[in-house]
Amino acid sequence: MTSVKSFKTAESPYKQDNTASNKCGFTLMNNQVGAIVAAVMARESNVTITPLPSMIRVDAVGRMDVVYADVDEAAGEEEGWFNAAEFEESMSTHYGRMVHLDDRTIMFANPEDAAEYLDFDLKPVK
Repeated sequence: MTSVKSFKTAESPYKQDNTASNKCGFTLMNNQVGAIVAAVMARESNVTITPLPSMIRVDAVGRMDVVYADVDEAAGEEEGWFNAAEFEESMSTHYGRMVHLDDRTIMFANPEDAAEYLDFDLKPVK
């Protein structure tokens, strides 16, 4: 008589979790511009930078502002060199709400925090 062995699959560390993370972020190309943006963002206390071979992850708790003038200065470029278009070209993806203004891009972890910029009324419709 042959005995049948029973196997149990290991529990995955990647479980589904529907709770809010209170985080936002984006990935950048791992090139000169991406490295400069990451270096500028690393100055913020709520931001974590994760360099990877082909990209750089920038994650924040709550809100983060990518101030274009700070990137201009770090790059040694004239004011106005870095803007929303340059940011979009360097960024490959993002999570959270993103708002582009003339002088910065703001990332919000919670959509309610971006309501005033998105013309979103938080009051329920009756």
